[in-house]
Amino acid sequence: TAPGGGPRGIVRVSGPATIECLQRCFSPDPPLDLRTVARPRAIPGHVRTTEPAVDRLPCDVYLWPTSRSATRQVCAELHTLGAPPLLDVTLRTLCASGARLARPGEFTLRAFLAGRIDLTQAEAVLGVIDARDASSLAVALRQLAGGLTEPLARLREDLVDLLAHLEAGLDFVDDEIETLAPADLARRLAGAQDQVDQLLQRLASRATIVHEPRVVVRGWTNVGKSSLLNALSGDDAAMVSPFAGTTRDYVTRTVSCGGIACLLIDTPGADDTPGADDTPGADDTPGADDVARAARRLADEQTREAALELFCLDASRSINAWECTALQEPPAGERIVVLTKNDVRRPVAPEDRAAVRTSSRTGEGIDALRAMIAQRARRSECGTVVASTAERCRASLAAAAGSLSRARHLAAGARGEELVAVEMRDALDQLGQVVGAVCTEDILERVFSRFCIGK
Repeated sequence: TAPGGGPRGIVRVSGPATIECLQRCFSPDPPLDLRTVARPRAIPGHVRTTEPAVDRLPCDVYLWPTSRSATRQVCAELHTLGAPPLLDVTLRTLCASGARLARPGEFTLRAFLAGRIDLTQAEAVLGVIDARDASSLAVALRQLAGGLTEPLARLREDLVDLLAHLEAGLDFVDDEIETLAPADLARRLAGAQDQVDQLLQRLASRATIVHEPRVVVRGWTNVGKSSLLNALSGDDAAMVSPFAGTTRDYVTRTVSCGGIACLLIDTPGADDTPGADDTPGADDTPGADDVARAARRLADEQTREAALELFCLDASRSINAWECTALQEPPAGERIVVLTKNDVRRPVAPEDRAAVRTSSRTGEGIDALRAMIAQRARRSECGTVVASTAERCRASLAAAAGSLSRARHLAAGARGEELVAVEMRDALDQLGQVVGAVCTEDILERVFSRFCIGK
């Protein structure tokens, strides 16, 4: 269990000497020889600690005596009281009984080395740990369930069959072995390359997943942007004032909308300060308000980088010239028009019909706006992630695609089946590195060093 208190704390032990370690410090109740346990079971008892203040710590041991555990080693979980001092006592007692503290990612590494999971699934464990919202968690769980493993396994199997057929023709030229025509070989290699290219297009690095979609709140000054951010976030993140120009820097809050964690950004409002507005053709006239210009530059920068723009219109007044011009400009990403202050609205105008009506004072429309933000965020670039893995996997897939492309061109030009076979072997090696069928120590170090202790 993670650091901190709780009703229950869990310490996991794995390794061939797990039972011997437990026999030195754990007393089952009723008495039981742990060496006689043949299948997974829960065993009540207590830990005989090395601390005088707590000599008997109530504990249930969940024991996996066979290879059915997560690591395919003898494994045990000690479930006890979740007070951090008691968990520290448990750890010290286990270490005094022959265990040692796990290195970062060691449990997942042992599962990988034992063949329980492949390398992309090991990285997916880290994705589950780092998931910030329901969407990124679902992506990591799909990968953990074999989202990359299955298509890559089929592709490698097809390439191995093709390479075996090709090399049989090279090694046994005197035998009656049906050889592949150059055009047929090139066609099958092109199909394999297309599969790798499709995986590359679907992949996004893990860094993409942990970044929330950026949702910028934009509009005229004193239109109610800060109040809207506070209503969406559920706290007073932004200062609210009846005076225009209160917000001169942008304010950010992470808000959960429909299970997606979005980074909500409140920007300074536009106004009619000379040189401070972003109407086309405006320039920095002498004597303009430098602070206002700097604030507008910040707002423009955040708007350009946003995946979704909430463009706010004040329901208590008519639309102005700046708002008309801004609405005609295409947004950098998606745009939702939000009608604020709907509790004091004016007569309905044409631009209101497609707007989401909200009131930060009464809460009207806030839930509907959250649902629309979630829908648009899923359609944005942050919502198109189908599978996730580390940059290592993307680099290996790109190298495999390059090898298959060279092999295809060599085959199409009938420039030697030996050269085609060399490129195919290299592609297979690169695909093997993705799932861990071909591994080097530096790859393993790169993957498992990013885990927290004990995972």
